[in-house]
Amino acid sequence: MNAPAAPIAAAIQLSSVADPDVNLAAAERLLRQAAAAGAALALLPENFAFMGARERDKLAFAEADGQGPIQDFLAATAQELKLWIVAGTVPLAVPGDADKTYAACLVYDAQGERVARYDKIHLFDVEVPGGERYRESATIARGALEPVVVQTPIGKLGLSVCYDLRFPELYRALAARGAEVLCMPAAFTARTGQAHWDSLLRARAIENQCFLIAAAQHGTHAGGRATHGHSLILDPWGEALAQQAAGDGAVTAPLPLARLEQVRSSFPALTHRRM
Repeated sequence: MNAPAAPIAAAIQLSSVADPDVNLAAAERLLRQAAAAGAALALLPENFAFMGARERDKLAFAEADGQGPIQDFLAATAQELKLWIVAGTVPLAVPGDADKTYAACLVYDAQGERVARYDKIHLFDVEVPGGERYRESATIARGALEPVVVQTPIGKLGLSVCYDLRFPELYRALAARGAEVLCMPAAFTARTGQAHWDSLLRARAIENQCFLIAAAQHGTHAGGRATHGHSLILDPWGEALAQQAAGDGAVTAPLPLARLEQVRSSFPALTHRRM
């Protein structure tokens, strides 16, 4: 008897603008492409629905938890395409604070029901060499310190967002909770992405012996911010299964959990931890 086919995952790469309608149309086109390629789950990048010239611009598009045009789009598209969608980040309102949003990574199942939410906990407050300065904490509220793992058709999925990638303790916590696949929606700057994106992604996949799906923003956005692109899907040995350096696209790859089991059984590093 033939083994069942491995589920297919997709990473969506976009260059989002300051018009949500334009972004949602681009996202829909690529989600349809992913579904046509047989994907069971697709990951959208961070800020997929809006990237303005200033951090505060997103406040105008913040939605109440559970309602709003972005969330409605995600639910309807997941249901129509029978596709699990991991929505990179959606700006969700902070009750009682009109000056901040949560950067919420939302997971919708193939019936269009939301089944998980993770709010970004590591906020990008840095000065990048070359003069770029970012202060996410000025407009984003930090999420609760609670790792989120959700059962999906591609395996147990651990949620994270962009700057989280630099904090390996989060991924250890996700692995300890049973994560088999890690997701990384991002808007990495061009400069930091060129220096560290690939190395950090491979490290997180290798050290936690997980598949990893990374969906990135690319190109130059409103206000001149440049992002790195290079979306990819990695196996638990850190090998690239699919990747896209530049341009919009939907990269897909099967994720055979037998490969994960083989890596973990032949090289049982996770069982050797002492701290």
